[in-house]
Amino acid sequence: MNIDPSFRVDLLTREYPPQIYGGAGVHVAELARVLRRSVDLRVGCFGPPRTEAGVAGYGEADPNAANAALGVFEVDLRMAGGTVGSNLVHSHTWYANMAGRWAQLLWGVPHVVTAHSLEPLRPWKAEQLGGGYALSSWAEATAYESADAIIGVSWAMREDILRVYPSVDPSRVHVVHNGIDPDDWRPNTGPAAEAALLRYGIDPTRRSVAFVGRQTRQKGLPYLLRALSGLPDDVQVVLAAGAPDTPEIAAEVAGLVDELRTQRSGAILIAEMVPHEDLTAILTAADLFLCPSIYEPLGIVNLEAMACGTPVVATATGGIPDVVIDGQTGWLVPIEQTTDGTGTPVDPDRFVRELREAIIEALADPAVIAARGEASRQRVEQHFAWAAVGERTLEVYRDAIG
Repeated sequence: MNIDPSFRVDLLTREYPPQIYGGAGVHVAELARVLRRSVDLRVGCFGPPRTEAGVAGYGEADPNAANAALGVFEVDLRMAGGTVGSNLVHSHTWYANMAGRWAQLLWGVPHVVTAHSLEPLRPWKAEQLGGGYALSSWAEATAYESADAIIGVSWAMREDILRVYPSVDPSRVHVVHNGIDPDDWRPNTGPAAEAALLRYGIDPTRRSVAFVGRQTRQKGLPYLLRALSGLPDDVQVVLAAGAPDTPEIAAEVAGLVDELRTQRSGAILIAEMVPHEDLTAILTAADLFLCPSIYEPLGIVNLEAMACGTPVVATATGGIPDVVIDGQTGWLVPIEQTTDGTGTPVDPDRFVRELREAIIEALADPAVIAARGEASRQRVEQHFAWAAVGERTLEVYRDAIG
């Protein structure tokens, strides 16, 4: 079967505009945009009905279900039923993996899975899901071990897939990096951008470092907050950190932010969703973008900062080194991690210290910041445009259908 405009592909996902809160949702939205040029694309997602042609919302997980994971499977069953007539289904994250697997069984069509993260490498999710974590892990394993093709978003992710799921045939595991639209993500300066900064309490005349991400264990925010205490006094700390996974991590982050504010001025926490134009203004104004993740299959947020011309100080873990080139587009901080699946630093104090030292070193030379910021923008334009991601995804589809 040829892949042409009549070939129907169903993308199955929890997140889709306007309900996006993480990198996987950004990925699906952008991938859908480029795939529509080549195939008959449909999207099945969680949430209310959508008005966009070819997009169906199948509702939210039942909040009264005995466990949140059971509610997810209810949505997946409806989503699988909506794929009748598809030639290939492509699921994203465990939330939609079973919809893809059930569609594969129902209609005999290929199932492609994109791995944005792996449940066995996120054991802290037991805090969030309780016993449902065992179900989410089962769903992911079931989908991966039966998938016709698996896409890892980095080379490190491919290695993780083969290590966590040793029964998977390596020839079925492909690497297609996440992408970004350099036209949407670009330096944003001028009066409107300055006004946006002021609305959030950011002084455009002072230096700043920025963090953008959810309050979840994998993002490493508590380590960063401890590292920030030693920064020069004139540097503002801008934290766009919302959507806490649990009340416990929300309380921990709030306490560390309060402690940081007793030590320095200009510690700004933005808990609400930041509109796109405001976010590009924040990223552009920042001297450095900070990514202290202890688990990061790739990290679209680093691409977003780099596209705005801002170099990155990041942990050398997961797929981050696929994006951030140490000494060229940023600074990578080494980390020795436990092998129990949590990614926890073996020596947390050392990690905090070395993270602090890397940030201070980076801030010491504005000329180096400028040069690495320019190189960051160039790297995004040359290697991570969505058109190339779409074509590489179509190549995986061709492999899946044989």
